[in-house]
Amino acid sequence: MRQRLQNIDFIDVFLWLFRAVIIILVIWGTIATLIDNPYSPSQWIDFIIFGIAQGSMYALIAIGYTLVYGVLFMINFAHGEFFMAGAMTSTVFLAVPLNESGFLDAHPIISLILIMILAMATSMTISVLTERVAYKPLRKAPRLVPLITAIGASFFWQYYFRGLFGSQVIAFPEIDILKGTVELGPISILRSQVLVIIVTIIMLIGLQFFIMRTKTGRAIRAVAEDKDVAALMGINVDRTITITFATGAAMAGVASVLYAVVFRQVHYFMGFFPGLKAFTAAVLGGIGSIPGAAIGGLFLGMVESVGPSLFLEGLGIPAAHQLKDVIAFSLLVLVLIFRPQGIVGERLAEKKA
Repeated sequence: MRQRLQNIDFIDVFLWLFRAVIIILVIWGTIATLIDNPYSPSQWIDFIIFGIAQGSMYALIAIGYTLVYGVLFMINFAHGEFFMAGAMTSTVFLAVPLNESGFLDAHPIISLILIMILAMATSMTISVLTERVAYKPLRKAPRLVPLITAIGASFFWQYYFRGLFGSQVIAFPEIDILKGTVELGPISILRSQVLVIIVTIIMLIGLQFFIMRTKTGRAIRAVAEDKDVAALMGINVDRTITITFATGAAMAGVASVLYAVVFRQVHYFMGFFPGLKAFTAAVLGGIGSIPGAAIGGLFLGMVESVGPSLFLEGLGIPAAHQLKDVIAFSLLVLVLIFRPQGIVGERLAEKKA
């Protein structure tokens, strides 16, 4: 008996009990909510659609984290500021002037394309500068050094843009063509949400083609596999890493415009929480995997939107919708306990094993 007790790993026992408690609470809350049924079917559909739209933005940002990790095995915590830089610059220098001139409502599609191009260019420029100045000299340093540097770069860009544009919240113009809803039978979808979903699909297809079908994409995959061997094969490793940073930042730039269109507010601190959520999404999906980042973003967006109403209200928790961040990070902890490699799995780690 004593020997059996000695062989028991009490940490594993605690984790299994923790898992069981969480599963019981989720099932209990879900059943109680469905029995009480405080929402109509159309409201549940609205939750789901908002979750898909929000998750789409998380997915675009998360791709930047997973691309950089896949190549350098570092977490670029300044990535949220690349997102912020694109939104603020394109809003101040293009969206607001185009709205004041009337061009935005007269030519909304052209205007949105121009705004996205400026946001992408700004995010890419900031990311390349950060990589060249802050990260490149630390390639051979221990992993903790670039991580701390990334946090410092994040603060630098936050307060740089605060000094440049001020600390006030800047309103993104409302676009007439994106007002109202699109009716798909009994389902009503906000036009801004339709824009987010369509643009995200286009960007993800384009990224997949770029990574899998182009010479540069093959170079990125080769550098992610083994930098030394890639260099021996004639690949310019430094340039490939820079392109990787720029590609992830371009996706964040597009996401920043979509975020501004949906929430219509930009400010110097706006990159922190979406960046943190996108990092969570990348870990959920399996950091290092591009499909994992997309799946993790959509999964996180859905849980944030539907979770408070489905899991918590049935338990009688007041102000459940204010706890969506708690649900998001609790979900991260649970996924790391049940499946540490993420939903899709960390492909690079599996190959090296």
